[in-house]
Amino acid sequence: METAMQLIKSEIDSPLGAITLVTDADTVLVCEFADRDARVVRQLTQYYPEATVVDGACPQSIKATFDAYFAGDRDALLGLKTDPQGTAFEKRVWQDLKSIKAGLTDSYGGMAKRLNSSPRAVGRANGRNPIGLIHPCHRVIGADGSLTGYAGGLERKEWLLRHEKAILDLTGTM
Repeated sequence: METAMQLIKSEIDSPLGAITLVTDADTVLVCEFADRDARVVRQLTQYYPEATVVDGACPQSIKATFDAYFAGDRDALLGLKTDPQGTAFEKRVWQDLKSIKAGLTDSYGGMAKRLNSSPRAVGRANGRNPIGLIHPCHRVIGADGSLTGYAGGLERKEWLLRHEKAILDLTGTM
């Protein structure tokens, strides 16, 4: 008899509010701001219907990595093991997000060109990103440099870009 997958749902504190993480022993499956918990529930229901989800402590190595990121190590999250669930195209988009280094931004059009797709399709896939801080969709901006479309809210997007030293002023100049 097969044992159901057990997932750990935990919350960690951040300067932007609590973050809900869903992990197995060492892999991040979902990373959302806690005020978006309904989205976490939808993702778990859709992608892990047979899993047992228990509330617990975040694995220490994962928590330490987030602590390092928020303390100023802009590249800390690159070391996390992830396994986001989505369509093949969504996974390609999310993988491409990891090529946008901290301190830099790209546009939906730039990503679309690399992926041979449309900016709208890239934007839709970014909106479904279940691990947005780790696969950094906050680094994607409008073609005109404007802050657009971040599921966690534009205030958080701006904070993250400032934290990563990507925004120099409030005029949209990068």
